Amino acid sequence: MSYADLEQVAAAMVAPNKGILAADESTGTITKRFDKIGVASSEENRRAYRELLFAAPDVAQWISGVILYDETIHQKTKAGAPFPEYLSQRGIIPGIKVDMGAKPLAGFPEETITEGLDGLRERFIGYYKLGARFAKWRAVIDIGEGIPTRFAIEANAHALARYAALAQEQNIVPIVEPEVLMDGAHTLERCEEVTNAVLAEVFAQLEAHRIHLEGIILKPNMVVSGKKCPKQASAQQVADATVRTLKRHVPAAVPGIAFLSGGQSPTDAALHLSLMNHAGAVPWSLSFSYGRALQDAALAAWSGKAANVPAAQQEFRKWARLNSLARTGAFQAGMALQAA
Repeated sequence: MSYADLEQVAAAMVAPNKGILAADESTGTITKRFDKIGVASSEENRRAYRELLFAAPDVAQWISGVILYDETIHQKTKAGAPFPEYLSQRGIIPGIKVDMGAKPLAGFPEETITEGLDGLRERFIGYYKLGARFAKWRAVIDIGEGIPTRFAIEANAHALARYAALAQEQNIVPIVEPEVLMDGAHTLERCEEVTNAVLAEVFAQLEAHRIHLEGIILKPNMVVSGKKCPKQASAQQVADATVRTLKRHVPAAVPGIAFLSGGQSPTDAALHLSLMNHAGAVPWSLSFSYGRALQDAALAAWSGKAANVPAAQQEFRKWARLNSLARTGAFQAGMALQAA
């Protein structure tokens, strides 16, 4: 482990005006998205779609890194360049999703535990050789009647810390992603309560596992109302509650926070991030690590047709640029309609 290397990569991941593209959808997830646009989820179509994103002109000025899926990190561009090598040459850091997904937590109905620790050390060695310099592990916490339980929070936080320790051992920066889902009818206040509990336990576990905090990136949810809540919080309330929660639990040693969009619309995700950055100084960089919020418009524009690649790339570039503005607090509602 080299603390200097970890710190250098982590700092680059949250460099000013840049964010991370989450292109790590599992085969099942991307198949669902392809189904919506009538595109067969073949290996070649998945490869072509990812290359469309990675090759978008000038995108490195807004995108610092890309989270890859296991299939994708082994794929190549049409010209034959391995994706990690191609990204690195463009000045974009390759990363890799290493968890095996959220599975039912035995004995705890409606709660999950993320699996994938078995054999992870060996997988990290292989991924590093392929070019990955950071990784991602997602823990899923749902809000409902009687959940989350204390045990589910502790179990998922422990797994996140074990993953982070194994990543840093192999000189790979861990993205630590505890996601409190926005599904359900819970209020903003309930989301804040649960997010507080989750972050408190996550950082307690990271400390217990001797994680070098200067060499991680936190990828949390924003504090939002549940999708089914009859009273939706305003954008300013979301920004205020999120920053308040982070200040309570995230040490200043952490170099950056790269939010997940979590099912928010692209405009909402950008606006919330912009308001947080507009609010004033915080000890960490506030950035983004979005999947759908960066890709949805591009995917719809592409629709599986080679002739649509330039239009799809233009949509991806637009949302990367708008979220870059959000990093400075300059994004405002309505900009998405005006941007080309």
